[in-house]
Amino acid sequence: MVPIREWSLPEMTSLDFKLPAELEAHAPPEARGLSRDEVRLMVSTLHNDQITHTQFRQLPEWLHPGDVLVINTSGTRNAAISATRPNGMPLELHLSTHLPGDGWVVELRLPHAQGASPFNGAHSGETLNLPSGGQARLLAPYRPRQTDSPTTSTPNRLWLMRLQLPEALDAYLDRFGFPIRYQYVDQNWPLSYYQTVYATERGSAEMPSAGRAFTPEIITHLVAKGVWVAPLLLHTGVASLEEHEPLYEEYFRVPATTAHLVNYTRRTGGRVIAVGTTSVRALETVTSADGEAHAGEGWTDLLITPERGLRDVDGLLTGFHEPRSTHLAMLASLAGYDHLQRAYQAAINQGYLWHEFGDLHLILP
Repeated sequence: MVPIREWSLPEMTSLDFKLPAELEAHAPPEARGLSRDEVRLMVSTLHNDQITHTQFRQLPEWLHPGDVLVINTSGTRNAAISATRPNGMPLELHLSTHLPGDGWVVELRLPHAQGASPFNGAHSGETLNLPSGGQARLLAPYRPRQTDSPTTSTPNRLWLMRLQLPEALDAYLDRFGFPIRYQYVDQNWPLSYYQTVYATERGSAEMPSAGRAFTPEIITHLVAKGVWVAPLLLHTGVASLEEHEPLYEEYFRVPATTAHLVNYTRRTGGRVIAVGTTSVRALETVTSADGEAHAGEGWTDLLITPERGLRDVDGLLTGFHEPRSTHLAMLASLAGYDHLQRAYQAAINQGYLWHEFGDLHLILP
């Protein structure tokens, strides 16, 4: 048993515990001899503070007719590209967020056999060479971190960048890009392993992974049972903020039909269950203080903490999140610190797997 350290940090967005290395999912479940929907599922029920261990295939047993699942239909891109600095140094360029005006937020990393590590040595105005004559010009650090001394230079990994490609973006990425991979994943996997079955529009740098375990059969079972499925879209940026930088803007779109269905569900006594923290972020962005959801489209930098609270979400299907991540603050907004600490201790004790290829956690009222 590895005890979770007491969560008593002064900022609610910086929760901490120890994650054993053996609980990192190094490969997709398919590579471990499992189907997508055979990953494990831990169910936390808040009204009685109970924790149940089951399998994702049993998800329909935990949802009721009249509930609504809110899903993020953003598809994953081959958002990593091999790049070379003017001095010949190889890098990986990770495309995070496509901005208005055709700019980008990007991350630079050093390639290794086992994933890639942060790189902090780039300079404004530097042009990186990409495959087939493509170029990436670094314009300025993205939200540079403040320092006590104005003469002190703080390294940056996130950059504003202008991209010049010989063909359309997604065609180029299909030819020369590859999925973003971190050091806990031990080999490259095709983009199909980083895609949910209900993705409709590519735009995410990294997979909205809480929905990965869904199969057409499970969705059919849920709909036949009377569970609604409501789509929205949020294009996720890179999640590798090792220094825990402030959240950055991500593009979202909530259709009027989804807002109406969420409002109807709440009025008729059903539960609004978000699939993934991305779905929560998009839905809560368009929800007023009185709990009414509205259609909306744009950019959100919403940070959800226990102080802010949740207005429209009753439950959440999510993966297991990193120590000190803002995702844990969102989960604490729903579950509370005591229950969340108990659930994560149980996940560690029972050997649940973390990261995008890992197991899942369903939090219900």
